[in-house]
Amino acid sequence: MSKSIRSLYKLARNTGAFLALSGMVLQAPVMTYAADGASAFNNVALTKAYKGLNENNPIATQKYSADPGVMVYGDTVYVYATSDQVLYKNGSIQENTYGHINTLHCFSSKDLVNWTDHGVIQAAGQNGVAKWAGCSWAPCATYKKINGQDKFFLYFANNASGIGVLEADSPTGPWRDPIGKALIANCPGVTWLFDPAVFVDDDGTGYLYFGGGIPNNQYAHPKTARVVKLGANMTSLAGSPVVIDAPYLFEDSGINKIGNKYYYSYCSNFNTGGSEFGGGCIEYMVSNSPMGPFTYAGEVFKNPGTYFTNSGGNNHHTIFKFKDEYYIAYHTRTLEMAQFGKNYGYRSTHIDKLTVNNGNLSNVKGTKTGVSQVSYINPYNKVQAETMAIQAGVNVSGTGDTKVTDINRGDWIGVKGVNFSDGLSKITVSASSNTGGFIKVCTGSPSGQTLGYIEVPNTNGAYKEVTGTLSNVTGVKDLYFVFSNNMSLDYWKATSQIGQVTPETTQPDQPAKDTTITNYATLKDGWYYIKGIESNKYLQVTNNKGGDGVNVEIGTGTGVAGQKWYLKNTQNGYVTLKNGQGYTLDVVYGKDEDKTNIQTYTANGMSAQEFKIVPTSKSGEYGIVTRCSTDVRGLDVENKGT
Repeated sequence: MSKSIRSLYKLARNTGAFLALSGMVLQAPVMTYAADGASAFNNVALTKAYKGLNENNPIATQKYSADPGVMVYGDTVYVYATSDQVLYKNGSIQENTYGHINTLHCFSSKDLVNWTDHGVIQAAGQNGVAKWAGCSWAPCATYKKINGQDKFFLYFANNASGIGVLEADSPTGPWRDPIGKALIANCPGVTWLFDPAVFVDDDGTGYLYFGGGIPNNQYAHPKTARVVKLGANMTSLAGSPVVIDAPYLFEDSGINKIGNKYYYSYCSNFNTGGSEFGGGCIEYMVSNSPMGPFTYAGEVFKNPGTYFTNSGGNNHHTIFKFKDEYYIAYHTRTLEMAQFGKNYGYRSTHIDKLTVNNGNLSNVKGTKTGVSQVSYINPYNKVQAETMAIQAGVNVSGTGDTKVTDINRGDWIGVKGVNFSDGLSKITVSASSNTGGFIKVCTGSPSGQTLGYIEVPNTNGAYKEVTGTLSNVTGVKDLYFVFSNNMSLDYWKATSQIGQVTPETTQPDQPAKDTTITNYATLKDGWYYIKGIESNKYLQVTNNKGGDGVNVEIGTGTGVAGQKWYLKNTQNGYVTLKNGQGYTLDVVYGKDEDKTNIQTYTANGMSAQEFKIVPTSKSGEYGIVTRCSTDVRGLDVENKGT
């Protein structure tokens, strides 16, 4: 997908009539400065955050995130978590019973302080990817190169009765169920068939660790942990599970390779008596082989209740290495204590640093301060609004391409370590509002130095770019966005001082220019072929296959169902294009970025599946632009590919 559509298309209906489709260039939005923004914040009370400005734990406070499983992929850390959802009865908060949980959450970070909320993964249940599963708990993830491409695998527990696996072509999905059933549905001698951990060794072999529970009061040696070798496809087993005799095991398997040794870690049970083991602590064992046998080596993390008030209970962790340092992710109940002042069993992810010294793991102390930021945010690139270190009052909605929603008067978000190396002149945001309002931009805190204001008009719920001229700052700053009224936010981007002309102070405000195209072509509902003029090939789905996440490409015309597209007019000039295999043309995650892939997906009515057919300067030639880019970007064959 690109701003300039290089590849030309023909759109052919069954009648044989053709429309040529060509490229177009659209003008960027006009900048605007809200000079009267200050008055919009008179008597605005800031919403209270659930953690301090100097605290990096929990990593997210807009939702609960239990049982963190961590995957490092390239320069990014991904955290997958059980989505503890607050239960209510007659308006009163109820204890977390876990049995209703059938979704997972995904967060990612390049700096370990600002976390992007990728939204909900509907893993199980009737509306889930794995419809055979009733629950989705305790996820873990890994990746492996298969047939030359990185594939991603997400393992989860169907309550305590089985282990499932999902796969995807990206760390954030969309996910699919490759086998349509549990990967492990039973295992003799395992009381609780849950809490998976996955590991791919240097030779490409995958291993899965799982299990827990205490049979017949065998507290000291439950022998309910297992390890099994995975098949080359990561979705099958290549052997039988092997017992891991972990002393005082309760649950929560973890696995790491440090040097040439394999470290198996787990949560101890609460019946350790007068032994050296603490209750609900993270212990670890070491082996020369990923299949064991493992030898007990020590404790790495005490129960969270040791460090945080009313945060006792189960313990769940992942040890991971990122940029040559080791860390431990674990869950606590600090967020629910801040939100409710009482323990109901809702858990959130913390991360603290772990030291490895001569093969020994340090005993980590749990903190609210958390870890140091390991890189800075580049404000001159588009920053997703759901990438934040702290927030107050907001929510994040969607899956994959998420947005900050449910913003009310006095709510705010904070982004730490923003590097204004080239200064600041403007900030552009993509926002929607049914009322209009202002965004105040501050440094240091939500009540800190005000850099300026961005006016958001009433957009009738559509996302539009608006820009505010701000005071210049240089260097690394913590940036805060404070809201005067109801709105939603998609992304923001700063403009540097380089090449900028200081605006006249008497210059009147100008409304942001709406990029929505009005001179669109209107076609009748019906079946069409879409043919590239330069390539002389047809838009089609790979392998003539129907399904979610199937790639869209060009190919020689054969007339198969995968080359047919049913055009249906929706509203305001937009159309949907449903493939002959029954799935709808879709912009992956609804991204508004160049080189975003195009796929097919189940029809969902979202903007990622709506397009306009737009005339160009050449008679009879048109471009196909996407609604999720507000008509700015269009379909394109990369590098004029044939």
